[in-house]
Amino acid sequence: MILRREQAPDRPEILALIEAAFPEPVEARLLRELFASREYLPELSLVAESADAEILGYVISTRAWIGDTPAVGLGPIGVLPQWRRQGIGAALMHASIDAAREQGEPAIVLLGSTDFYPRFGFVPADSVGIASPDPSWGSHFMALPLPGFHAGIRGHFRYAEPFSKL
Repeated sequence: MILRREQAPDRPEILALIEAAFPEPVEARLLRELFASREYLPELSLVAESADAEILGYVISTRAWIGDTPAVGLGPIGVLPQWRRQGIGAALMHASIDAAREQGEPAIVLLGSTDFYPRFGFVPADSVGIASPDPSWGSHFMALPLPGFHAGIRGHFRYAEPFSKL
C-alpha cells in the first residue's frame, strides 16, 4: 500500500470509493463541495492505493477554526468495504496527523467514532476548550491537540463552509 497526496485526476475514483463506503449520499455530496471550496487543503488530503494503483482509502482535510485560530477539520474518511479492517484507515489517520504536525497546525478536529479515534490521541473537544457546533454531538466531537496547541486556543469550532449546508 502506498500513501500519497490526493490529486485532481483521482477524484472520480475517490467519489466512487466514498459512495461505496457510505450508504447515504451525504458524504459524496459534501466531498464534491469540499473539493471546490477555498478551505480545501490538498496537501493534507491523502489516498491509500494498492500496488496496482487502485485507490483503497481516502481522507480529506479542510481549513477550520477554533475561535479565530486556524485548525484542521478532518473528514470524511473512507475505505472500500472489501478492504476494511486491514489497517488502511489507521494508516491514513497516522499520515494525516504527521502531515498536519509537520505543517505546524495546532489541532485536528473531527466528528466520529469514540471507539476508533481515541487510539490516535483524540479526546473530547470540550476537554481542551473547543466548543462543538452542535452540543448533541457530545463526546463524538473530538480534537487532537498538536505541538502548536496552547491554552490560549479556545472557543467555538467552525468547519469549512460546505459543512454548514448539511
